[in-house]
Amino acid sequence: MDAEDWESCLDNEIYLQDRNEDDGEENYYSFGFLSKLQFRKDISKARWINDLAMAEVVEKKGKMWVTMGMVRSGKTYCFIEETLFLIEIGALHLSDENGICLSLKEVYEKLSDESGCYWELFEVYRHLKSLGYIVGRHGIAWSVKGLKIKTGTCSLQGGEERNELLEMEPKGTSSIIDLFDNMQINEVSPAFDVYLPNSRFRKSSPGDPSFSLYLRAIHHPK
Repeated sequence: MDAEDWESCLDNEIYLQDRNEDDGEENYYSFGFLSKLQFRKDISKARWINDLAMAEVVEKKGKMWVTMGMVRSGKTYCFIEETLFLIEIGALHLSDENGICLSLKEVYEKLSDESGCYWELFEVYRHLKSLGYIVGRHGIAWSVKGLKIKTGTCSLQGGEERNELLEMEPKGTSSIIDLFDNMQINEVSPAFDVYLPNSRFRKSSPGDPSFSLYLRAIHHPK
């Protein structure tokens, strides 16, 4: 990607000024969080992969990668909530598959059923991260090292790659978590596995989460 394209990512700031132009953008900015948008010297870079509905990190900078992103075949991938959180704190620049920098508004629009995260769920994720917790998608392994694979392989090259990736699961899953996973209570489902701040956290051996967060599904009009 050209330097110009990466520099254009800084133009996301104009969306803060123009936030009232579109009624459809109200939900994105109503909480005033973007007024705290930060800009850092060391910024990681990633590209959004539509088939995966995830971002592939192409350049990692900073220590946040110890507790963010999942590793597959030596590459680091981020779900939309991780990607958006890093962009909001000024730690990540995101481009599309053609190398064109995505605006902040365009990244917000990727919050959808396809990406597995909607706006309210992202707010929960962002709040937990702002409190210092280590947060990951429920039941999704941070790394394939030491894990069994239910079906398929860990390849990230085909149309079924996302399903194969998400089918990887840790060994020795807690029976308590299994019990809740099998329950259907008012459409409540597991969202995130949450760990207390821990400087010794390792993706290859994260241990049991401090707690798992369950949220009631929200049905958005189509």
